[in-house]
Amino acid sequence: MPRSSTNAVRFWLVVVTVLVADVITKAVAEATLMPRYSARQVIGEWVQLRLVYNPGAAFGLYLGGYSRWIFMALTIGALFVLYQLYQSTRTGDRPRVFALALVCAGAVGNLIDRIRSPKGVVDFIDVGIGDLRWPTFNVADMAVSVGAFLLAWVLWGEDARASAPAAAAAEPEREGT
Repeated sequence: MPRSSTNAVRFWLVVVTVLVADVITKAVAEATLMPRYSARQVIGEWVQLRLVYNPGAAFGLYLGGYSRWIFMALTIGALFVLYQLYQSTRTGDRPRVFALALVCAGAVGNLIDRIRSPKGVVDFIDVGIGDLRWPTFNVADMAVSVGAFLLAWVLWGEDARASAPAAAAAEPEREGT
């Protein structure tokens, strides 16, 4: 396979899989989790399903009436940066391709919601204990979180490998003792 097609097949397989899962689960959540905010227990109170529309960003960050447009623009900008990272990815670098695909798929999944409805992003997974709850999230959010963590790890590893030869070359030779 040519260089770009090896990475491209893996990339698009992950993107399409995550996007399909995200769109389907959000549609099911909107169709079945009514009324809004009422919880359906999955694993006691630890894991619940609860329909919430988030007009802001992660952790409920809200920038007023223009949040929808601001976050759409930021997402498009982030997708451009991710595209640049993808373009610089070596053939066969599976962890990096996987990480970039997860982040892109999650970003696009939530972007679709922002474009589709002024209500905001459909969130429905609610975890926690009692009043100590993590902000409600969705499949796209999980993809972005896992992908961002993996991408940070991959890029950190690349940086460490790139700086190791330079550090070794800078170290003065030691005389035998």
